[in-house]
Amino acid sequence: MISSNDFRTGTTIELDGQVWRVIEFLHVKPGKGSAFVRTKLKNVMTGNVNERTFRAGESLPQAVVEKRDMQFVYPQGDNEYVFMDMESYEQEALTREAIGDGAKYLKEGMSVSILKWQERVIGVDLPNTVVLQVVETDPGVKGDTAQGGTKPAKVETGAEVMVPLFITIGEKIKIDTRDNSYLGREN
Repeated sequence: MISSNDFRTGTTIELDGQVWRVIEFLHVKPGKGSAFVRTKLKNVMTGNVNERTFRAGESLPQAVVEKRDMQFVYPQGDNEYVFMDMESYEQEALTREAIGDGAKYLKEGMSVSILKWQERVIGVDLPNTVVLQVVETDPGVKGDTAQGGTKPAKVETGAEVMVPLFITIGEKIKIDTRDNSYLGREN
């Protein structure tokens, strides 16, 4: 159990049979009445965000989320991805639904963190940035500058990213996996 007074950003709690992560919290002591904690919670499984208020000192069950570092080995079929635990060398196959949107950035050999709650996979934490090669985009035209517009580009994993006009096929680019944005070129 954890008290609402002990909430910190990143704390995980069980609520209504689901796992929620505290994104924001604020202890409020009004001049009249009892203190309370106003929180913004994110559902770890679905990604939904809710605001909720708890009484100060209210006890809630803390969710024990196991985090295992694994390496992406290879895709299996159209909908499964195989990961290997680098300590025990055990392999585990996860579906595209379990991984979520991050599946479009998976590259063989990439290290990720698998989140488990009650032996169920509830999420996959990817690195914040990945470096991938552009395999398809419109050709650059002389005179295109960094200050100009953007165009879509497909990278080696199949993800589509908006890139500046001067990016060409074969270049390696850095992508932010949290918001699918172009961060720059890589050598």
